[in-house]
Amino acid sequence: MTADFRGVYPAMLTPMTASEDIDFARLEALVEYLIVSGVHGLIPLGSTGEFYALTSQERHDVLQTVIAATAGRVPVVAGVNAGSTREVVAYSRQAEALGAAGVMVAPPYYSLPRPDELLEHMRLVDRAIGIPILLYNYPGRAGVDMKPDQLERLAELKNVRYVKESTGETARISEIIRRCGDRLKVFCGCDTVVLESFVLGAVGWVAGIANVLAPEHVQLFDLMASGDFKSARALFFKLEPVFSYIEGSGKFTQLVKAGCGLVGRDAGPPRRPILVPGEAELQSLKRLLTQ
Repeated sequence: MTADFRGVYPAMLTPMTASEDIDFARLEALVEYLIVSGVHGLIPLGSTGEFYALTSQERHDVLQTVIAATAGRVPVVAGVNAGSTREVVAYSRQAEALGAAGVMVAPPYYSLPRPDELLEHMRLVDRAIGIPILLYNYPGRAGVDMKPDQLERLAELKNVRYVKESTGETARISEIIRRCGDRLKVFCGCDTVVLESFVLGAVGWVAGIANVLAPEHVQLFDLMASGDFKSARALFFKLEPVFSYIEGSGKFTQLVKAGCGLVGRDAGPPRRPILVPGEAELQSLKRLLTQ
């Protein structure tokens, strides 16, 4: 599938059983829920998908399951992040071989590569595959901030076509677009600034909370795309308390999984070391979801 990526791309969670094994039946059900809700693409094996806690075989099996369940209905962009260039190249090649439409690549974590090291890392990934790359800028997780001037350099690579900008700094979106134009299209990666991001020119939204509220995310995107900003603003203000609570909690994946359970689509616990939220947090989230 070679069409341009745009719209709502949920950062899919990875359902678990009570014993923290992957629940593949629920993973297939999640794919179906999201596609039926109208999302425009899927991103398994990102931060919300707990890629860092999965074995290599589990990562293969999750991606294979998602691609099979999707059956070509929407693009699947595979998270391929790891701690070394060798691993990221291997996961990227595997994703392409399994049928992924693209890959999502963040800076390798822990090693904190310098700009020249990161450029070489991305160059090697770019050379290894023939599908689009969605860069993932989230310094709070990766420890490395890909600023607009560096993104401009990375956008010269043949497959680097998108960036998920997750700092929440909307001024970056306009600077990226000013510097890169259509060479590097922007996906919003911070739910609390999604309206501003679309107004500034973002083409899509990588949304972890869409695991819980997919139809509402699609509706908000459609309203913005159609130019109905008044209705979009009203819907955003309804959703914003949920966005702010989950994003500001420091427990994003935990609360996304809990939220799925609260709306009747149990996703099981996160894999330790992160834990199920406490009762007070669950009750707070439940109140927000039922407002």
